[in-house]
Amino acid sequence: MGADAERYFIERMMWDEVARRLHGGAPVILPVGAAAKQHGLHLPLNTDRIQAEWLAARLAGQVDALIWPTVAYGYYPAFVEYAGSSSLSASTFEATVYEIAGEIIRAGCRTLFVLNTGVSTLAPVERALARLDTSKLMHLRIHEGPRYRRAAERLAEQHHGSHADELETSLMLALAPELVDMSRAEASPALKHEVPGRLTPSDPRSPNYSRSGSYGDPTLATRAKGEVLLRAMLDDLTQIVLGSIAERSVPSGSIPSVVR
Repeated sequence: MGADAERYFIERMMWDEVARRLHGGAPVILPVGAAAKQHGLHLPLNTDRIQAEWLAARLAGQVDALIWPTVAYGYYPAFVEYAGSSSLSASTFEATVYEIAGEIIRAGCRTLFVLNTGVSTLAPVERALARLDTSKLMHLRIHEGPRYRRAAERLAEQHHGSHADELETSLMLALAPELVDMSRAEASPALKHEVPGRLTPSDPRSPNYSRSGSYGDPTLATRAKGEVLLRAMLDDLTQIVLGSIAERSVPSGSIPSVVR
């Protein structure tokens, strides 16, 4: 990540420095990214956390933000049959995000960005933040920006996917290639139709069977695809964050110069 990026993480600071930065109006980023969630046979269990902290550090560099410690446990029910994968209940995860975000705001934070790398975590985070002062909050969903969506649609060769697949593996080849073992990448079986539910490594009759844990075809991933996807994702997030901060800096009653 680099020594320069590390200076934004509060876990490396003293409390009085955090207090001074908050008092000075520094925005806060709260990353949400699993550290105990299977990502196939070729990616580490902390894949989401790696992505969350890399993106958080780049965004912090744009706006001089503070980065809170990553919420590394969450609501990931689709993966619990794979060793090492841990999932909180939706209610426990929602309460966790609510309490952490609430404490950040009570500490004096004026602008909080919750950077969410998950899919099953989206609804619980939305519910948690809705219970707080929403004028100080924004939920950042990393896969929903228009640039990323266009890039993913243009680059993807797989017929289905959403987890440890062609796109996510490409991102990791761009972010941390030393942690990717492409020799172990394995596509999930072809689908007649998608069926909601947890993946399983043990029941070949299930429509959600995946021996490896991948959902999609990671064998199609390349670093070049990942670099394009990563740039698109970061550009989307940067525009949202800068636009939000610009809006919040406009005096009450005036017309915002940036609309999200």
